[in-house]
Amino acid sequence: MKRIVIKIGSNVLTRADGLLDITRMSAIVDQVAELRSHGIEVILVSSGAVASGRGELRDVVTDRLDALSARQLFSAVGQAKLINRYYEFFREHGIHCGQVLATKENFACRGHYLNQKHCMAAMLDNGVIPIVNENDTVSVTELMFTDNDELSGLIASMMNADRLIILSNIDGLYTGDPADPESTLIERLEPGQDPAAFISSSKSSLGRGGMVSKCRIARRVASEGIEVVVANGKREGVIVPLAGIGSDATVPHTLFVASPKPASGLKKWIAHADAFAKGNLTVNDGAAEALASGASLLPVGVTAVDGDFDADDIVTVADASGRIIAWGRISADADTARAAIGLSGGKPLIHADYIYVDTDSLNTRRL
Repeated sequence: MKRIVIKIGSNVLTRADGLLDITRMSAIVDQVAELRSHGIEVILVSSGAVASGRGELRDVVTDRLDALSARQLFSAVGQAKLINRYYEFFREHGIHCGQVLATKENFACRGHYLNQKHCMAAMLDNGVIPIVNENDTVSVTELMFTDNDELSGLIASMMNADRLIILSNIDGLYTGDPADPESTLIERLEPGQDPAAFISSSKSSLGRGGMVSKCRIARRVASEGIEVVVANGKREGVIVPLAGIGSDATVPHTLFVASPKPASGLKKWIAHADAFAKGNLTVNDGAAEALASGASLLPVGVTAVDGDFDADDIVTVADASGRIIAWGRISADADTARAAIGLSGGKPLIHADYIYVDTDSLNTRRL
């Protein structure tokens, strides 16, 4: 294990009153410092800025602010407080840290994506721990990440991490509501294994709601050759064993096993395109099967084109039932793609080198 991304949720870092849990922050930093002493590079994706700012300004802010303005204000104040805490705690270990604030736009453009990757690589090469969070001060609703689970998946993929550790306030993925004594912890998911197959639909949605995003991101990242662990960040000393130091047998968690056939760097970027896809192409069954075998997407297999996009934008590809089965960088703009629907002998709308196929969705489709 050489490089690990650790995502720390707001419910791990904040107390019930909304204030930062300074004791837990200090304990997390101590564990990260231990990982560093074993030669492991660490990237932190840390929530907590909005909650921190809300706690700081709870006696100042009135109810006149709308939800977006309040989020931006709390983030602006809370992010400064959060990074200063990290700075002080890491300095006690003689470790430098740096702040990286991201928006979806940083990942939507390949050039911006590579610039951010190079910046973080330079930080790691010089012993600086990147602390990443969404830039809530400038994000607006349609440009926000679903949550920091999504952001951590993008970072893990971008930085070619060996493992992504997602810390929340429960031990992992359960077969139902974690509060239900009949629910059990799902300890291991193999590549292509659909957790929906053994999560009972009769169980309360409350038990699955907090895991929906984590499960979706974890499966995607694992398909790219990166191990993913979901665990309870409120347990003491949880990070070190989950990073592979010593035995992790006594730490409850869900492991998403990495695919033995990871995608290329470009396809890894494309794989996360559901965060910023500009349109969608619907294909017939023949085209869906051809994509599964590694073929390019030809106009003859396309039945519909939706959205407004330019050449080289990312689009989704859906089968006849509407299920998303692939993402790709399209070679034509929306008008050109529409004009080519169903035509034989044309150039690929998406070349095989620039398409990422969701094998999990295709396998489920075949059942």
